[in-house]
Amino acid sequence: MGASRTLAADVLMDMIMPFGQFVIGALVLVTLVVSVRRLLERGPSRMGGAMLLSGGAVIGFAIVGYLIQLL
Repeated sequence: MGASRTLAADVLMDMIMPFGQFVIGALVLVTLVVSVRRLLERGPSRMGGAMLLSGGAVIGFAIVGYLIQLL
């Protein structure tokens, strides 16, 4: 009987995990949209550095998500 509890917990985590990834992706998308909007309001003088920073953050989150998925 003990093994079935472990199996049930593993199945539950497998079902919850894609939803968690969806929530994280949605939050990253909202943050990106808001930051791009604010960046456009500030003008082109700050766009280069901010776009590099935003792109680096997105790539960093993607790499961390991929590494966590491998565990």
